[in-house]
Amino acid sequence: MPYVERGDGPLVLFVHGSLCDYRYWQPQLAGLAARYRCVAVSLTHYWPATALPSTVPFSWSHHADELAEFLERLGGGPAHVVAHSRGGAVAFQFTVRHPQHVRTLTLADPGGPLWAPGQPQAVLPDTVNPLRARAEHLVEQGKLEAGLELFVDSVSRVGSWAKSPPAFRAMALDNALTLPLQFQDPLPAYTREAAWSLRCPSMLIDGEKSPGLFRRNVSMLEGWLPDVRRHTIRGASHGMNLAHPSAFNRHIDEFIRESE
Repeated sequence: MPYVERGDGPLVLFVHGSLCDYRYWQPQLAGLAARYRCVAVSLTHYWPATALPSTVPFSWSHHADELAEFLERLGGGPAHVVAHSRGGAVAFQFTVRHPQHVRTLTLADPGGPLWAPGQPQAVLPDTVNPLRARAEHLVEQGKLEAGLELFVDSVSRVGSWAKSPPAFRAMALDNALTLPLQFQDPLPAYTREAAWSLRCPSMLIDGEKSPGLFRRNVSMLEGWLPDVRRHTIRGASHGMNLAHPSAFNRHIDEFIRESE
């Protein structure tokens, strides 16, 4: 699995979300490597390994298990795991399955549906699936920028794609073909039972202006996780670690220090 590494100290593993790869965490590696061994991975099928054959599975389940295999081979664990968006759902399931590899778990705007008490099925807003279908159709037609703009604006704010720095847009374009793959592999629902089983210290981070889907996930998980703290980054939306890296890094540093 491709990865980048900087620094020495306690191991911090960064897990990216949709349309991203290990480049997404550059502000965190730059800001935290003086104190920690920072490792950012690119999950299977994401850049730079985008040419994998279709026989290699793309799934949240495979991604969760490959994190465990990666840490076993890397050494230095258990790790302080920091994950964003879709990567948050992957890291949550990874921690449920492989708790021995996780020292602490930080989920920033974790994606995926909730399975709330009394609900007959996992809950996603009614608008999500039609929007995703439209974005997928545009990408499959080769209209990459149009599809990515629709998706990115939906998980952040309208106009976010147009205002994104060139480096982010280039990264998303490099990973555009993963978007249909992830839509064909729906994320599992968070449940109270699974959350309660996580005994490692946990931290939840959301953006003040993040879409309601992510803020609802954070609010529900805050009530379900047994050892949890929560921070909201003021003025930020879904990409809070890029828009406000100093605040994001400060929360990570303080959390790890108090957990060591």
